Amino acid sequence: MQKNTAPDGILLVDKPTGMTSHDVVNAVRRRFRIKKVGHCGTLDPNATGLLILVLGKATKLSETLMGQDKVYEGIISLGRETSSYDIDGETISEQPVPALTLDAINELAKSFKGDQMQTPPMVSAIKKDGVPLYKLARKGIEVERPARLIHIYYFKVTTYQEPDCHFEIACTKGTYVRSIAHDLGKLIGCGAYLKTLRRRVSGDYDLSKANPLKDLLDMDLPTLSRSLISIERPRPAVPSNT
Repeated sequence: MQKNTAPDGILLVDKPTGMTSHDVVNAVRRRFRIKKVGHCGTLDPNATGLLILVLGKATKLSETLMGQDKVYEGIISLGRETSSYDIDGETISEQPVPALTLDAINELAKSFKGDQMQTPPMVSAIKKDGVPLYKLARKGIEVERPARLIHIYYFKVTTYQEPDCHFEIACTKGTYVRSIAHDLGKLIGCGAYLKTLRRRVSGDYDLSKANPLKDLLDMDLPTLSRSLISIERPRPAVPSNT
């Protein structure tokens, strides 16, 4: 493909499972030969859904877009704790799941609403003295992690079929949803881990407007450019309590 003038704008991607957010950035950068590409809010490799990329001059909006509120959906599986609080971790313990109703689980979920201090899990990309925590965790090293203030707008389980809780959550930047899953398991008393996660909303950007990564990579540069959102945009909306 011949070089073209690098486009500027916001690109909404439906990230597939099995890729890091940086993998997606690299794929777009290589395919379209665009030097300045960044992402606004990391998704774990097994997570899917809305990943906001910024191209060209739009990279200056990266911090602003990264700081916006998020909405996720997914599955929390009860009866098992893992080292990473998600499906990738080693099993720490397994316990029987007590008899539960959807209403009973949601009564417990209500306690998460509002401000709270959350300690990031050891298996995370946060750095300690320049080293990502997950690299320390692989060596069996655990370090103190300062708790961070987060806000949960709502957290509800929409369906329950033992042991899986299908849920929705709206929260502020920096919230570890797998920590919420872990803490719910503690409240119930049987342990839990995050089985799947899909980001639906970030600020006022919605997954319904995103293209699957595979489709984007099949485009030529002019078509990709037409898929970009202008950097002139309205103020982001706050997730509603629905």
